[in-house]
Amino acid sequence: MRTWGPLTAVCLGTFMLLLDVTIVVVALPDMARALHASLGDLQWVVDGYALALAALLLGLGAAADALGRRRVHVAGVVLFAVASLLCGLASGPGTLVAARAVQGVGAAAMFATTLPLLGSVYQGRQRSAALGVWGAVSGGAAAVGPVLGGVLTEGPGWRWIFFVNLPVSVAAIWLTLRMVPESKGRAGARIDWLGTVAFAAFAGGATYAVVRAGEDGWGSAATLGASALAVAALVCFVLVERRAAHPLLDLSLLRVPAFVGVMAGGFVFNGVAFGTTPYLSLWMQTLLGMSPVRAGLTLLPMTVAAMAVAIAAGRLLHGAPARRTIGGGLLLIGAGCLAQAVLGAGSTWTALIPGFVLVGAGTGLVSPTVAGAALAAVPPERAGMAGGAVNTVRQLGYALGVAVAGTVLASRMRDTLPREAAHTLAGGGAGALRGSFPEHTLRAAFASGLDAALLVAGCAGLAAAVLVAVLVRPPRGPRGTAPRSGARPLPGKETVSQG
Repeated sequence: MRTWGPLTAVCLGTFMLLLDVTIVVVALPDMARALHASLGDLQWVVDGYALALAALLLGLGAAADALGRRRVHVAGVVLFAVASLLCGLASGPGTLVAARAVQGVGAAAMFATTLPLLGSVYQGRQRSAALGVWGAVSGGAAAVGPVLGGVLTEGPGWRWIFFVNLPVSVAAIWLTLRMVPESKGRAGARIDWLGTVAFAAFAGGATYAVVRAGEDGWGSAATLGASALAVAALVCFVLVERRAAHPLLDLSLLRVPAFVGVMAGGFVFNGVAFGTTPYLSLWMQTLLGMSPVRAGLTLLPMTVAAMAVAIAAGRLLHGAPARRTIGGGLLLIGAGCLAQAVLGAGSTWTALIPGFVLVGAGTGLVSPTVAGAALAAVPPERAGMAGGAVNTVRQLGYALGVAVAGTVLASRMRDTLPREAAHTLAGGGAGALRGSFPEHTLRAAFASGLDAALLVAGCAGLAAAVLVAVLVRPPRGPRGTAPRSGARPLPGKETVSQG
């Protein structure tokens, strides 16, 4: 390879932004105690980051093509670093959630430009080698996140899961400015800011509605208002995209059944496979008394299974139909969630191992293939747009998955505990309730809530598997409906894969 400098710079940024998707999971109980955070606060600590990343990924990719990819990438790293500092210094849950959202904005700028930057530097076999290293780093970040988060939380404290980003950011900025040349997309392209704002309003409104439903009920004014905002924003997004000369998403792609199936599969995949993980971590630490490090290590069966299956599938299933890899993977993930829904008052974390292995095996099938399947379902000139879209819905699926799991968890626990006690327990406040309720009651309530959330996730995974099997089929004759010629692809996002 010509030089490792550009690849190292891009991989540093990618590692940081993907690490911060999962690193907070095992730190949530300590955050709740230090900041007196509620269940809703903890949901937004996770979702604020994922939502900002999902909502702005396509828009910032288009902006980078017009303004300069290196410039936008460096600006994203700077913003990410500043937001990381603010996260570490947060004195209350509101400050932390706001800083996490800003982190997500920076992460979107970084994520949207990583592959275009690599594509501008490396060609041919060098590009293939660079993308292979980048993919390994991406997978490693997701795997290392919970364990590193546990080590930092148990050692210097949860704030250091954010402070550790600062020296890495400095190195990434220096290397990017020194080693990575500037590049731009097609001259004269316009940025669809209105579409970006409309999509962000839809994503935020939908997630806020689900979170508020868990706290106030589906009939509350806040829930209904957020739902109405989400619907209005979605309608606005559709109208804007139909008229835009350079849309974020060419809506004619949604007339291609295979593309719709892949998008639905990617959306459900991230929400089902990882949406319950924060609450499992809360259960392990607050009810079972596990340390942050041990709680992070319990996820290793899932991680190891995912890596082993991904490697094996890459060798043995090369060229296999996407409906089999994605549909089969979702089937395993759904079955894995159902296998975990067996918890009771006396259960330990080992009851989760069979389900973890199944979810990991499904992840190893879906994650490496979903982006490629999106590209295969659309005309070549829409490859960049399709790749960016599938990564957007994956992050949105994760955010909504966390919100839905938290709402189901709290709602189910209210069958056993009073409303306020249920929310306190779901938010990791078991210690504050132990003087008022027997330990067996608290364990039974949390386990019941987890079972309900896992049951919903499992059914969603199985339904998505059927949908993918029905929609994602090999094309017959001309491929799909050709999008109108005015839309422009967003180059370089076609191989992004994130666990």
